[in-house]
Amino acid sequence: AKSCGECIQAGPNCGWCKKTDFLQEGEPTSARCDDLAALKSKGCPPDDIENPRGSQAIQPQQLVLKLRTGEPQTFSLKFKRAEDYPIDLYYLMDLSYSMKDDLENVKSLGTALMTEMEKITSDFRIGFGSFVEKTVMPYISTTPAKLRNPCTGDQNCTTPFSYRNVLNLTSEGNRFNELVGAQQISGNLDSPEGGFDAIMQVAVCGKQIGWRNVTRLLVFSTDAGFHFAGDGKLGGIVLPNDGRCHLENNLYAMSHYYDYPSIAHLVQKLSENNIQTIFAVTEEFQAVYKSLSSEVILENSKLPKGVTINYKSYCKNGVNGTGENGRKCSNISIGDEVKFEISVTANECPKKGQNETIKIKPLGFTEEVEINLQFICECQCQNEGEANSPDCHEGNGTFECGACRCNEGRIGRLCECSTDEVNSEDMDAYCRRENSTEICSNNGECICGQCVCKKRENTNEVYSGKYCECDNFNCDRSNGLICGGNGICKCRVCECYPNYTGSACDCSLDTSTCMASNGQICNGRGTCECGTCNCTDPKFQGPTCEMCQTCLGVCAEHKDCVQCKAFRKGEKKETCSQECSYFNMTLPDPLSHCKEKDVDDCWFYFTYSVNSNNEPIVHVVDTPECPTGPDIIPIVAGVVAGIVLIGLALLLIWKLLMIIHDRREFAKFEKEKMNAKWDTGENPIYKSAVTTVVNPKYEGK
Repeated sequence: AKSCGECIQAGPNCGWCKKTDFLQEGEPTSARCDDLAALKSKGCPPDDIENPRGSQAIQPQQLVLKLRTGEPQTFSLKFKRAEDYPIDLYYLMDLSYSMKDDLENVKSLGTALMTEMEKITSDFRIGFGSFVEKTVMPYISTTPAKLRNPCTGDQNCTTPFSYRNVLNLTSEGNRFNELVGAQQISGNLDSPEGGFDAIMQVAVCGKQIGWRNVTRLLVFSTDAGFHFAGDGKLGGIVLPNDGRCHLENNLYAMSHYYDYPSIAHLVQKLSENNIQTIFAVTEEFQAVYKSLSSEVILENSKLPKGVTINYKSYCKNGVNGTGENGRKCSNISIGDEVKFEISVTANECPKKGQNETIKIKPLGFTEEVEINLQFICECQCQNEGEANSPDCHEGNGTFECGACRCNEGRIGRLCECSTDEVNSEDMDAYCRRENSTEICSNNGECICGQCVCKKRENTNEVYSGKYCECDNFNCDRSNGLICGGNGICKCRVCECYPNYTGSACDCSLDTSTCMASNGQICNGRGTCECGTCNCTDPKFQGPTCEMCQTCLGVCAEHKDCVQCKAFRKGEKKETCSQECSYFNMTLPDPLSHCKEKDVDDCWFYFTYSVNSNNEPIVHVVDTPECPTGPDIIPIVAGVVAGIVLIGLALLLIWKLLMIIHDRREFAKFEKEKMNAKWDTGENPIYKSAVTTVVNPKYEGK
């Protein structure tokens, strides 16, 4: 941002510092533009920060909004349906043959509508029209007989037509009832009807219909679907609907020439003429026409480029809507009041900065709110600028908002250079440090012999200095923070806050953290450096040099005196008052660093230290830890139980060994039995009583 105006257009949280000496050496003019908190932290007084805000001025039926880029202006609009409000209602009836069975219902509907509307308002007018279809093939039969009577059999039907305005808007209710009751069915060939042609003519033929500048209602009654743009090709009709009035003798004369209108075209014309449409259809086609119906209550005129508008509605019974639903409220009765919250935002300034006007009105009503939009594209201080100021190098610019806005052909912070001199090598020499070849330390550009330091992505990080050699982000760090969070980085050197020192401001000069419990710094046995004790006595340690857990000599040295003074026992019990009066004793001891045994084998704890007057002080735990005697019953029970368990274990082992031995013997027996060579069926010691002798000489003869 080279000027205050460009700055405030960058975003709603941007401000411009107009303090003359705000910039550091080497900083560009754009450094004057920053977040409001950042400008204050850099030392810009609040009174020198330009930060214009949007505003509102309310007048009857008119609102003036001053818009700053990115900052929405929100206002409330209330709507209340007035009693006895003038209304024009036009009743458009389908007279195609498919309506034959519904004709009586449609006739009675028109009469009932008029009766009910007269209860709502006394200033009521009603009109009537009818439609069938385009008078060309294939929508109707064009034979002479069918043109005279399109119905079959003995039925007497009226000649087909596209749209007829039967009755202009009038307050004569009886006339309306007569004409509605006298209507006859006509005929066509296809099911969809030409109702869109009729709606278009009703919308654009305001003079012929007799519309007043009041609430306008159109009741569209049919039992079939509709033809729309493109369907005319079936009848050789290719010219798009022109959206103009073509009524001749109250008949639509160009239905054979122009195609059906599109849905979007109809919506546009109905909106332009402020007409609300009510679809009275049979249940079969309710879903088809429901998609065309809209409950939009508020609408606005065309918005200027870069301007957006958002609606939020607060309707009856606690129903709220946002987005597109924020434009509408349903079921509003006479006397009901609903509220709309409207936000208007400018996302950019118009090129010429001229004012714009938009209008908001409830659809179907003539009342409207006019909103005049005024854009804040410049700062107030720019009106106080001094043209051709001597502060801008011999009048080569306008001094405004603390900076120079250069005339055409001049550049530089003070407009001291012409554009022809920018690339001169002589100028670059002024941007080099002594004995250096780098222009602006490679951290900026040389413009008109002066370094303009470049910006970093992080706006809190800044290059500065005559040669852009300084910055505020390359100082020493501690704990991940620049200057430890305890100082400011200036030209790569930390400037520490009070009570801090060191290259990274990480050394605290506060000695409270080094104070020992005896009131001495580091217990008199060390030095406090950067808030931490550096113990010079090797026997002591800890944050305040009070801990001496390894100082066995100290503990043993004072053991007997502590024992006699605290517990009245020990070797020095009899001479305690003479030998142990050199220190003061305190009970109990919060920090116990010495652990010693007394004559009863009990442990006692104490701490030995020196106060600020170098007087020894001993802190003692008042209850020693004495060993307790053994508990006999558990020991005896444990021994007995152990013996029993060992005996049982031995018996089990002996039994196991015997089982193994028996099994081995039995297996050995079985093996020997299998290896026996005699017949197991005879007794081996049995001898027979019969002896057989054979004569060797006997030959059997």
